[in-house]
Amino acid sequence: MGRAAEMTGTTPGFLRALGEHRLITPLRSDGGHRRYSRYQLRIAMRARDLVNQGTPIEAACRIIILEDQLEEALRLNEQLRHTQHHQEPTTDT
Repeated sequence: MGRAAEMTGTTPGFLRALGEHRLITPLRSDGGHRRYSRYQLRIAMRARDLVNQGTPIEAACRIIILEDQLEEALRLNEQLRHTQHHQEPTTDT
């Protein structure tokens, strides 16, 4: 956890708080140590930036969750448009 905190410019307590707010859930090693993915570290840095700008941690976590949901919805919409476009029958004139 100390290394992850160092890499994200935060503290272990901040990373624990992100877990408590269910923003990131690191995997655990056999020894019980938290293992963060690169994606989770990017999320932690985004949260750090929002908190550094004065956003309360609870709000920062909610903002990031909503941003992630929006990104996923946009990706799914694009995928559906692409699939629908390729399924439309062509008309011969």
